[in-house]
Amino acid sequence: MPRSMLSLLPGLSPMCGCHAVAPAGGGQPAPRRAGVPVIDTHAHWYPDEWMRMIERNGERHGGARITREGREVRFAAGTLKIDWSLDFVDLDMRLARMDATGVDVQALSLTTPMVYFAPPDFALALSQAYNDAASAAHQKHPDRFLGMAMVPMHAPDLAVREIERASKLPGIRGLYMATHVNGLNLDERQFFPVYAACEKAGWPIFLHPMGPIGGPRTSRYYLANLCGNPYETGIAAASLIFGGVMDEFPRLQVMLPHAGGTFPALVGRWDHGTRVRPELTHMKQPPSAYLRRFAYDTIAHNDEILMNLVRMVGADRVVMGSDYCFDMGPEQPVEVVERLGGLAQADRDLILGTNAARMLGL
Repeated sequence: MPRSMLSLLPGLSPMCGCHAVAPAGGGQPAPRRAGVPVIDTHAHWYPDEWMRMIERNGERHGGARITREGREVRFAAGTLKIDWSLDFVDLDMRLARMDATGVDVQALSLTTPMVYFAPPDFALALSQAYNDAASAAHQKHPDRFLGMAMVPMHAPDLAVREIERASKLPGIRGLYMATHVNGLNLDERQFFPVYAACEKAGWPIFLHPMGPIGGPRTSRYYLANLCGNPYETGIAAASLIFGGVMDEFPRLQVMLPHAGGTFPALVGRWDHGTRVRPELTHMKQPPSAYLRRFAYDTIAHNDEILMNLVRMVGADRVVMGSDYCFDMGPEQPVEVVERLGGLAQADRDLILGTNAARMLGL
């Protein structure tokens, strides 16, 4: 099916020579939507170039190791350990999955371990390797991939330098960062120059949990993810609100993953605390006034909760996400939006692509 509909948004040209790939099992590719390209804002990628840099130099710079066993990759640096499959690396497999699920464009992002585990100079080199690879993926598939930059947030001066460099790379459209930086919340003053650089570049910041809170109490039942990740997102939002980041940078756009985590559910409690607690007397307006300062992805895993979020913040503040290709993401991210009852078609279009296109400057 032709994808010339992507020409409807500036910066996205028609797909030239790309063909839909049938999903596993012999089924037909998902039909393309007319009128709006579907943009997945929450899709993770580990470039081979980035992995090879860790394989060559990681043990000398932070003790990081990557080992490959068949189609599995294992990363380790101190107590930080993560495994992923080559689905995260292979762009052809990714394109086939996008075609099968009706996704036109992915905004590629690095996730755990990001680069904060490494000494600053090596973290900068890893960031540059990732950003260059994401730009190359965009240039090879300009209608399918965009890049969310990685920077060494634990070295803010280097992070600002990389934002200035990466903002000139084709296809790099924003910044990806963790909900904390090696245990520091996001309202630390040392990070303000990074926010200023993003605001100047017109870049949104997309957040993602990494090393969530909980410790030993969340070591069983996958609670570090089931509970820890949404709590992490809530703490990040609280830090940005209570710490004055959203006031200091009024044009800064921030996307909260996993449907905003605990923030939307706790906003009433935060409002009450702002009225009664001496720690919050500096607040000039309640936290609920900041709900629409953020964007939120669709990874709620519950239609009622997602619809409540849309009602609370507006359809123009919600963007589609898949968490590709982790098992904690929805297998059919477009269907998540399509099946929502009571949602006008114009609002579906906003969530599936128009909002993301606006945030990403397309």
